[in-house]
Amino acid sequence: MKLLSAVVPCYNEEENVADFYREFIKNEGFFKEKEIELELWYIDDGSGDNTAGEVKKLAEADRRVHFLSFSRNFGKEAAIYAGLQKARGDYVVFLDADLQDPPSLLPEMYGYLEQGYDSVATRRVSRKGEPPIRSLFARMFYRLMKKISRTEIMDGARDYRLMTRKVVDAILAMPEYNRFSKGIFGWVGFGTKWLEFENIERKKGETKWSFWKLFLYSLDGITAFSTAPLAFAAFMGVLFCLAAFGLIIVTIVRKAIFGDPTSGWPSLVCIISLISGVQLFCLGIVGQYLAKTYMEVKRRPIYLVKEEI
Repeated sequence: MKLLSAVVPCYNEEENVADFYREFIKNEGFFKEKEIELELWYIDDGSGDNTAGEVKKLAEADRRVHFLSFSRNFGKEAAIYAGLQKARGDYVVFLDADLQDPPSLLPEMYGYLEQGYDSVATRRVSRKGEPPIRSLFARMFYRLMKKISRTEIMDGARDYRLMTRKVVDAILAMPEYNRFSKGIFGWVGFGTKWLEFENIERKKGETKWSFWKLFLYSLDGITAFSTAPLAFAAFMGVLFCLAAFGLIIVTIVRKAIFGDPTSGWPSLVCIISLISGVQLFCLGIVGQYLAKTYMEVKRRPIYLVKEEI
């Protein structure tokens, strides 16, 4: 029989662990008919509540449930990578423990794999329940990425994705420290079917993604899959050099024709401030790429294991 591995990153999801298990296991009958066994990997990302205890209860009752706990909070990207490394299945699927990724879609997703697709990805067609400002900036991010990156990153894409083993192996061949899974999924390619569904709000607990965390995460995505900001910094440098040469010529001509010394100290201060601001902004862009490079060359582990069942 073949094996389907489900990877479930968890961070303070004590209230949702058991509910997720009950929903996921409802697919047992369908996959049994397909001669596919199930295994479930809960990846505890350094939770501060009793998430680990709840998973251990499930592991004692069902040997198909496995558990990996980090020594501290390393982030969802690290949890996804750890789950990929531990999953032994011929098929691997990511799901969030808060049930915003409905396990009931799994039979339909597997059907597309039977049709010849290598992976089945999901995307939300609405952002019902999200704050309007957050939704606006999310849409702006995806539009920007579509213009500045060659990697396909679909608007509303979720990490909820069912993949064959060859796709999983391709992702594991990218052990980079600064990870942006949505971009990595698109970069490796393979035949992907996109499955749309209405946004589902979490039933218990609170989201761990604040606006600031999402903003930093978007910067990770931009710097990981586009060098357009560096080109922008270079363009701004050339533009302001040309503008400076033009102002020099204007000043010389004005002095030669009108014999009038250059005036306008307030405007001069404004121009200096503008150019200084642009310089610092471009320096910050370069600094972001330098910081990512610095973290990569240190070769630190992506995560550290505290406990494994």
